[in-house]
Amino acid sequence: MTTATWDPGQYLRFSDERGRPFVDLVSRIRSEARTVVDLGCGPGQLTPVLRERWPQAQITGLDSSPEMIAQAQRENTDPLTTYGVADASDWAPEQPVDVLVSNAMLQWVPGHADLLLPWTEHIAPGGALAFQVPGNFGAPSHRLLWETASHSAYAPFTSDLGPRAAVLEPADYLDLLSRPGWHVDAWETTYLHVLQGEDPVFEWISGTGARPVLQALPDDVRPQFEADYKAVLREAYPRREVGTVLPFRRIFVVAHRTGL
Repeated sequence: MTTATWDPGQYLRFSDERGRPFVDLVSRIRSEARTVVDLGCGPGQLTPVLRERWPQAQITGLDSSPEMIAQAQRENTDPLTTYGVADASDWAPEQPVDVLVSNAMLQWVPGHADLLLPWTEHIAPGGALAFQVPGNFGAPSHRLLWETASHSAYAPFTSDLGPRAAVLEPADYLDLLSRPGWHVDAWETTYLHVLQGEDPVFEWISGTGARPVLQALPDDVRPQFEADYKAVLREAYPRREVGTVLPFRRIFVVAHRTGL
């Protein structure tokens, strides 16, 4: 969740690749649920994963982007699913929820680790808190973004942004959430996404991590930045016979509430 303007169409260009970690995350949630909250639901394209897992649950999708929520609401035909605009840093339900899930959102929230323990207080007994975050902030795609943004032609517009706050390591989340009455499962997976088309890594990151930089640049400066950034991405991620391979590390946590 962020104050940046989001483009649902650009985000959904790689919906299959972006959706796979969510499927893997949900598959590890053992809890049955009457209420499910998806924080950072985006345009709602992954809500069917939740519906398949919990056919009778009331599902609430929340996101800070009005553009994302508007698309989710337009395409929603499920009477047990609702969507709304909300900021994760302010989220607090009126009643405990059975499952709170968040997919690739917490990395946008400054100090997100401080929210996790308060969130667990809103989980009903037998329920679960589950989230997935990118673990690739040291990857060439991100490192080259900020190196390019620091060039003299772009720094006046991007210097106050800085790299997005890094996420914790899996063991850190495990330590943070492990305590009596909870069972925590934390792991990581590196996906090898095989992307097609021209400059596919740029197209991928321009829908997510590069958006703050791209939006900060004036219209007459952005095209040159994009050209420079694409050039270094091509060197870092050369096209192969099968396509362009993008290694993407992700960090997963599922914390089950086992007691009162």
